[in-house]
Amino acid sequence: MDYFGHMTAIQLTPNAAKRIRFLADKQAQAGLFLRLAVDSGGCSGFKYNFQLEEKPTTADDIIVERDGARLVVDKTSLAFLEGSEVDFVSDLSGESFQVKNPMADSSCGCGTSFAVKI
Repeated sequence: MDYFGHMTAIQLTPNAAKRIRFLADKQAQAGLFLRLAVDSGGCSGFKYNFQLEEKPTTADDIIVERDGARLVVDKTSLAFLEGSEVDFVSDLSGESFQVKNPMADSSCGCGTSFAVKI
């Protein structure tokens, strides 16, 4: 659900929410949120960009909240993320936020770059 309790086109998993809260606590800034943006580039055409910020910067930002953690996505990026789930994964290759994106036709091995279905 988004900040206002409406269903959204993107979901935040409990693991991702926990990690966002951990990062905010570590920086002693409870109001921090994670911004997810889609930029052109990467080895597959588009890439995910994650960044911690203090507050939404535009009126077009969509805020998704779960368990006290907030994810913010701008409307332009949301068009490439419809139906996606943001997770935080820890495995042998490291720790990272990952996007399970049903709109992605293919992605690179590192999971940060993708191509969209046409």
